[in-house]
Amino acid sequence: MTVSILLFLPILAALAVLLFKNEVAKHVAMFFAIAELALALYFLNGFVADASLQYSIDVPWIKQFGIYFKAGIDGISMVMVLLTTVLVPLIILTTYEHQYKNAKAFYALILFMQAGLLTVFTAFDGFLFYVGWEAALIPIYFICALWGGENRIRVNIKFFIYTFAGSLFMLVAIIYLYLQTPTKDYDLEHFYALSLDAKQQSWVFLAFFLAFAIKMPIFPFHTWQPDTYTEAPTAGTMMLSGIMLKMGIYGVIRWLIPNAPVGFLTWGNIAIILSVIGIIYASIIAFKQTDGKRLVAYSSIAHVGLIAAGIFAWNIYGVQGAMIQMVSHGINVVGMFFIWDIISRRLNTRDIDKLGGIAKVAPNFAIAFLIIVLGTVALPLTNGFVGEFLLLRGVFGWSIPTAAIAGTTIILGAVYMLRMYKNVMQGELNELTATFTDIKGSEKLALGIICALIIVIGVYPQPLLHISEASVTNLLETVSHKFITTKF
Repeated sequence: MTVSILLFLPILAALAVLLFKNEVAKHVAMFFAIAELALALYFLNGFVADASLQYSIDVPWIKQFGIYFKAGIDGISMVMVLLTTVLVPLIILTTYEHQYKNAKAFYALILFMQAGLLTVFTAFDGFLFYVGWEAALIPIYFICALWGGENRIRVNIKFFIYTFAGSLFMLVAIIYLYLQTPTKDYDLEHFYALSLDAKQQSWVFLAFFLAFAIKMPIFPFHTWQPDTYTEAPTAGTMMLSGIMLKMGIYGVIRWLIPNAPVGFLTWGNIAIILSVIGIIYASIIAFKQTDGKRLVAYSSIAHVGLIAAGIFAWNIYGVQGAMIQMVSHGINVVGMFFIWDIISRRLNTRDIDKLGGIAKVAPNFAIAFLIIVLGTVALPLTNGFVGEFLLLRGVFGWSIPTAAIAGTTIILGAVYMLRMYKNVMQGELNELTATFTDIKGSEKLALGIICALIIVIGVYPQPLLHISEASVTNLLETVSHKFITTKF
């Protein structure tokens, strides 16, 4: 069995969902999302945690142009496949209390987006990678445009222009690498084997960096993100923040640094500095937010800034920290956006200043909210801790002062997140919050799964780290070898 079934099942599922009535579309989408998760777990069960490419497919696609359908799973891809296939059914579950107009189209777009995301995370052909990258963008554009807030059109146009412009720079880099290969193909291994000089690598680095920096996003390429996260429907925001931004982080690990390591030596310091600036900047802006959803959006920028800094430090601690933190951030940010979706749906507001005392009438909701907050602020024995610890250890190996500054994300995050929790959940009830009802049904199930993942990964992260360790080590060695052989 090859990875191709994992890529095509969501496409077939999206088409199948369109055949059903709106009332049953979410159940059909959930069935296929769980089937996709079961398939990923089947692959995990047979996965050997070494640096080899497994479940691979490599067949001609447009052979005369050197384009092959080459995809597979190694340790790095396996982590991303698990993240995607776990979060998609969870995100669908969080929508069960919503009534969407033309629901079958909504859920079909989510499944189609899943196919694009999985293509990005498993592609080992540059052309296929680019197709997956763009394929994931199309459905989220329509999700935001059709089911978003009142400012969705203006915000969505900005989002599309930003991401599409970045994609064009990436396409230029991919085509340039293709033209340098003796075999004239887009095979990632052939890209890695190229001997580009320092100037060529600098241009390749900058082209890829723009695309990935916009997608993550890191400062100053972040300005599309808060508005888009706020205006998108909650499920769209979860897809964007929980999975889609990881495309940029994954791209840095797989496509940017290994293809242009000397360009990374030239520009990597600036990339780390921008990442750390983003941590401080986003944290300060988060302090001033009264809209809960927007506060979480800025918090996400700060956390992604630390992940980016860890990757650009380029050592085993930083990259492994990034791998596990991508998973942890995905789980935590989906949880936080679901929390605010529940509050907004019950009280018709996300204004923190209008809330208070909810813990008195909703104890189950209060416990789940607190666990997610503690995971987000990286309390020991929660999932956020091990990732941030490794990331800071990685940045520490690059520069102690930079690590000290980057570490403020833990302090600042704890302050604004705990203050948010206090203002929303503690204190006295008011006329608005007195009507709040505790979680039940699908809400309790979704939050229960999220809280369980936060605790399990925090207490025992080793299995997740083991999956990617050999592939990360091999990639670090590949880049080190290219440092030696490149002509300066």
